[in-house]
Amino acid sequence: MPSTDGLLPPGGPEREAWTHATALAVTALLNCLVREVARPGPDAGTYVLPATGRVLRVSGGRFPADPELRAPDGWRPLPLDDLVALAAAELRARTGTANDVLPAEIRHSRDVAAALLAARRATEPPADLYLRSEQALLAGHRYHPAPKARGGGGPEGWLRYSPEVRARFALPLFGVPAELLVEDGDPAALDALAPAGGPDGLVPLPAHPWQVELLGGLRGGRLRRLGDTSGVAVATSSIRTVYLPDADLFCKFSLDVRITNDVRRLWSRDLRRLREIGELVDGAFDGLAGHVPRPAVLRDRGYRSADLGGDGGEALAVIVRDGLGAHLRPGLTAVQAAGISEGFPGSPLDGLDEDTALLWWERYLEHVVPPVLHAYLRHGVVFECHLQNVLVGVDGRGLPAQAILRDHEGVRVLAERRPGLPGAASVSRAYGWERLVYCLLTNNLLEIAGAVTERHPALRDELWARARAVFKDAGREHADPGELRALLSEPYVPAKANLLLRWTDAEGEAMRCVPIPNPLRLFTP
Repeated sequence: MPSTDGLLPPGGPEREAWTHATALAVTALLNCLVREVARPGPDAGTYVLPATGRVLRVSGGRFPADPELRAPDGWRPLPLDDLVALAAAELRARTGTANDVLPAEIRHSRDVAAALLAARRATEPPADLYLRSEQALLAGHRYHPAPKARGGGGPEGWLRYSPEVRARFALPLFGVPAELLVEDGDPAALDALAPAGGPDGLVPLPAHPWQVELLGGLRGGRLRRLGDTSGVAVATSSIRTVYLPDADLFCKFSLDVRITNDVRRLWSRDLRRLREIGELVDGAFDGLAGHVPRPAVLRDRGYRSADLGGDGGEALAVIVRDGLGAHLRPGLTAVQAAGISEGFPGSPLDGLDEDTALLWWERYLEHVVPPVLHAYLRHGVVFECHLQNVLVGVDGRGLPAQAILRDHEGVRVLAERRPGLPGAASVSRAYGWERLVYCLLTNNLLEIAGAVTERHPALRDELWARARAVFKDAGREHADPGELRALLSEPYVPAKANLLLRWTDAEGEAMRCVPIPNPLRLFTP
């Protein structure tokens, strides 16, 4: 597909996909500009870019659209290329830094989205509601300037592995000799993926097929190709994590591609701390009050890899994660929170009247908020509870009845509770609280509330009044919840500044935040 606004496909489904993808790219960049850079203008829907003095006008509510630039003769529409140029000029003036990579990355993200949307039309949604929710994120991260970027490569590299096109594929299997084996924890579940009667002395290692291609196919090395897994792997929202339904197992792989803010390799510093993080996560809900629902955690059991020569096993690392079967309560169906925020056919929010929608929100709050706050306040464990890391078990009415958390790699622990953890897992209290508030309130609750409010606008204030009450009640369970008291009174909460982080080419783990209005205070009755 062409990569400029002026060259559109001639017509039909391809043009429709292109138009939709361009609108998604515009919304993502506007979200970033409005949140991180702009100031509210004199009129509703207008914003001033302070470094350049330009004035924008946008329409839309939750997802802004149709940007216009104030000109001497009135308002001039801004197609995506012009909006990208406007953003680049503002960021250069603001930071004093040039960046030729991000504008290209934004256009690449749009091109990827167009290819995904066109290809998705030829696929059927899975019958399984959980997989449907995992594969619903056509827009990607709504507050990232290039949410669908795939490292600059064409669709021949990534399309057949993409969750947005409901990808299913076998995993290549390699036999690893003992002298190259790198593993820790309990990755034994991987053994069952290999065919019986494999070569003696070789340990089976599944790999992501895209990563194998990125590594040149691993031909001529010391690993032996054992064939492919007999069961299929299903792509989930993170693209590098797959679900194997037959084995009820998740595998999280290294992937040497920048997706959003980071190259998605499993770094040695993170792998080395998995075992200790797992132990901390196991005890994170100890002491939880009896009336508070206890969430489940999909445990990262361990990892396995092969050292290809000085990389410590990073390139071929795979983390073994529990499946849903051992954790999802009987009679419930798992749904990913990000899918609920985005919307998909069969979403539990669809078709609810106002009273039931409010009940749905209350149930979601009570299953997610108190235990996550308890883990922090009692044990110093900071869950990365953003939308993609939270699953909700819903009952037959679609109401939340269980929370399920995942991804140990993003867990942090307060240094005052557990000093000396390897890597960046041990953090200061200020950083840990900022990270928790961003993940829980800004990334998660604000977006879920937005999805409910889209369907029932009259509920907006009541949603946040109920949320405030849940946060306040959670504070009563702890002796000195000073951070919670402050949160309920502060005018602003942190939001991750993804546009500024990418413009300044910050490291993937960097956590630069900007203040946004605190909904727990803004809508207090």
